[in-house]
Amino acid sequence: MQEKLAKIREEALARLNAAADSDAINEIRLAYLGKKGQLTEVLKGMRDVAPEDRPKVGEWVNDTRKAIEAKLEEVQKKAAEKALALRLEAETIDVTMPAKSASLGHPHPNTLALKELERVFVGMGYEVVEGPEIEYDYYNFEALNIPAGHPAKDEQDTFYINDKILLRTQTSPVQVRTMEKTKPPIRIVAPGRVFRSDDVDATHSPCFNQVEGLVIDKHITFADLKGTLAQFAREMFGPETKVKFRPHHFPFTEPSAEMDVSCFKCGGKGCRMCKGSGWIEILGCGMVHPKVLRMSGIDPEEYSGFAFGIGLERITLLKYEIDDMRLLYENDVRFLNQF
Repeated sequence: MQEKLAKIREEALARLNAAADSDAINEIRLAYLGKKGQLTEVLKGMRDVAPEDRPKVGEWVNDTRKAIEAKLEEVQKKAAEKALALRLEAETIDVTMPAKSASLGHPHPNTLALKELERVFVGMGYEVVEGPEIEYDYYNFEALNIPAGHPAKDEQDTFYINDKILLRTQTSPVQVRTMEKTKPPIRIVAPGRVFRSDDVDATHSPCFNQVEGLVIDKHITFADLKGTLAQFAREMFGPETKVKFRPHHFPFTEPSAEMDVSCFKCGGKGCRMCKGSGWIEILGCGMVHPKVLRMSGIDPEEYSGFAFGIGLERITLLKYEIDDMRLLYENDVRFLNQF
C-alpha cells in the first residue's frame, strides 16, 4: 500500500509541475482528490486492510494528500500570477497615444429656433403651455368656431381615431383649454407637434411643429397685436426687421391677418429667399372671435384678446436659410453638424 501511495504522490506532483494553466490544474485535482479520485478510491479500500494496519495506512494517505494539496496551492498561485501578468500586458494603456474624442450631440435646428422663440415671448411675460396631441374634435374645431361641415375642416383634413377624437391639426386647443381653466389676464405660447393629411415635399409634412400665442385681457386691441409681433420679429430676425399685415380670414379670429417680415437676407431689396418681393410670410394672427371667447366662458363684453400661429419649421428654414423641410427629419449628421 505504501508503494502504491508513493507512486500516486510522485505521479500527481509530476503532472502538477507540468500543468500549463488553471484548467489543467483543476483536472489533476479532480483526478487525485475528487470524489472519484485515486486517493478517494484508496480510502474506500480501507475496509480490506487489517484493523491493526489501518492507522498506519491512514497516516500514509494523509501525508500523500497533504503533499498533493501543498503542491496544488503552489502551482495555482503561480498560474494566477502568470494569468494576471498576461492580462496586464494585454491591457496596457499607452498614455502617449491621443485620446479618443467623444462624439457629443447638440440641439436640433428646430429646438434651437423654439428656444429662441420661447426666450422672446417669456421675456415679454408669456407662459409656455403644452397640451395633448390626441385631441377631441370639440377642442380642435367646435370650440374654435369651426362647426361640423365647415369648409375650414377641408383645409385641415387630419387623422381621425373616431368621429370625436383625432390627432390635433393645430395647438389652438391648448388656448381653449387654458381659457376654460384660467381667469384673464392670459398670456401664453403653446408649442407642440400637429398633424395634417399633407403629402411630403420641400415645404409640407403630415407631422410638423407649431407655436401658437394667446393674450386675453381688458382693452386689448389690434395695436397690441401689431406691437407684440413687431417686437418678436425684431428679436428673432434682427433689429432692422419691418412687418406688414395683410387682411385674411380665420374662423376663430376677427379681424384676421397674415404677417410678413422684411427679408433679412436682402433688406427688402428682393432676392431668391423672398422670391424678389422683399417680404416673407411667417405667421397668421387676429383678434380672438367673440364667439370663441363666449364658448370658453369669457365675457367678450368685458375682455378681448389676440392670437397668432407660427409654423416652427418655417421659422427654422428662414433663420438658418434651409431650402428643404425634409432635411430637418432625415437624421443626416452631415447636415445636422452644421448647427
